[in-house]
Amino acid sequence: MQVKVISKKENPLLKRREVRFEVYHDDAGSTPARLEVRKAVADALKTNVDLVFLKKFETKTGTHTAAGIANIYDSVDAAVLTEPKFIVKRNVPPPPEKPKE
Repeated sequence: MQVKVISKKENPLLKRREVRFEVYHDDAGSTPARLEVRKAVADALKTNVDLVFLKKFETKTGTHTAAGIANIYDSVDAAVLTEPKFIVKRNVPPPPEKPKE
């Protein structure tokens, strides 16, 4: 999976960087999971995964290219204050399941 950053914009008022990107996912076939894309964007921008919040992510019809928008915050606290709850919930990995007895 390759990540290409289309544009970066600093937003000092909200303490974040707003990034538009494209992901080429020929090897995966289908659209990759949000958490995988989040990690790939963090690696491409050399930042911590916990500071990256994907706002929008969709595959273009008939291609292996997906376009998206992400916000990279200076701290997790700034992200929780700014981002809507449903966006924060989408970008957090699910808790591990407890084994059934």
